[in-house]
This record gives sequence, C-alpha cells and structure tokens, in this order.
Amino acid sequence: MDVTAATPAPPPAAARPAPTAVGADFETFLRMMTAQLQNQDPLNPIDSADYAVQLATFSGVEQQARTNQLLEAMRAEFGLTGMAQMAGWVGREARAAAPVLVDGAPVALAPKPAAGADRAVLAVYDAAGTLVAREGIPVSDAAVDWLPVDATGAPLARGVYAVRLESYAGEQLLATAEVEAYARIDEVRGGASGTTLVLAGGVEVPASAVTALRG
Repeated sequence: MDVTAATPAPPPAAARPAPTAVGADFETFLRMMTAQLQNQDPLNPIDSADYAVQLATFSGVEQQARTNQLLEAMRAEFGLTGMAQMAGWVGREARAAAPVLVDGAPVALAPKPAAGADRAVLAVYDAAGTLVAREGIPVSDAAVDWLPVDATGAPLARGVYAVRLESYAGEQLLATAEVEAYARIDEVRGGASGTTLVLAGGVEVPASAVTALRG
C-alpha cells in the first residue's frame, strides 16, 4: 500500500478565519472612535490632546494586530516547512516509547534497564490492558529482537501491544518503563499541537518523541 505524508487541504474560498482577540478589539475600537467623531457636540468638540492620545492608541492597536497576523502566518509557514522535511521519513523506521504492532515478525526493541538493576523483564499487555506475556532479557542497553510469544511459546495474535520493562534489584522492583521500539512510519500529520507520526498499526506519536531513525 502506497503511503504518503498528509498535507493540510487549503481552506474553501468562502471560508474566513475567525478574528483574533486583538483584531476584534481593533475593529471595536475603530467603530467606537468613528461613532464618537460623528456624534460629538459641535459646540464642545473633542480636545485636541485627547484626540492625539486616541490616535496614538489607535495606531498601537493597529500595529499589534498586524504583528499578530504576521506571527500567525510565519507559524503556519514554519509548520508546513517542517511537514515537507518530515515527508521523507515516511517508509523509514522511527524509535520511540510507544505501543508496537505485533504481526508474527520479531520486534526491534531498545530497552534501558534502570541503574542498579540485576534483572530485567519484559511485560507485554494487549489492547485491553491484560498481561499476556513476561520474559526475562539481559540487563543491557543492547537492542533486542523480541519474538512475540506468550508464556506457552504460542505466537501472540496480530494487534497492538504495550511492552514495558521491569527493572529489579534482587526481588525489589526498581522501575517500570515503556520500552522504545522501532516501527515503520506510515504517515506524517500536522496539527495545532505539532507534527504527529502515524506508525505501523495506527500508533500515533509526536515527532518530538522520536529518539532515532533508520532505514
């Protein structure tokens, strides 16, 4: 299946962005000032000093509104630039602490046992949060090709599983942490919260969570 990076569709021609708070304040200020000039008492017009202050305020509000619009445009442009750069990640493998897709093949894990640990155990949970397998592994930062099987040696059913590493010192549990794993990047998405990677199995992780890239 061909997979490409998702890019945001342009807004419809009739769509209009919602005014920012500053833009709304600016429009309100302009209407109020226009009404004030139209309805002032000809025998007691606005004091020139007051008028100058209002004009200065008007200029400041206008400048702030334009600055905010420029910043919003720059932010959107930078977001699209980042999306374009990350489009090249599609099809490669990212390493991140996230659930993994089990489909019968070994899964490349990057465990990080806690300091002081003398025993490390992989604990595997299915989508319902049920523990389906536990397996001891060497106490090492070396990569592990984990074969997804249950306690009887039977292959785990295809699906997405959470793999956690339990670090022990003797019988004392020192820490439990989600294991980093490599997974194929199927899609790159942009959004208000930043760039998101969609990994094999539909697992989503923020691009900032990726610690390595290969392939």
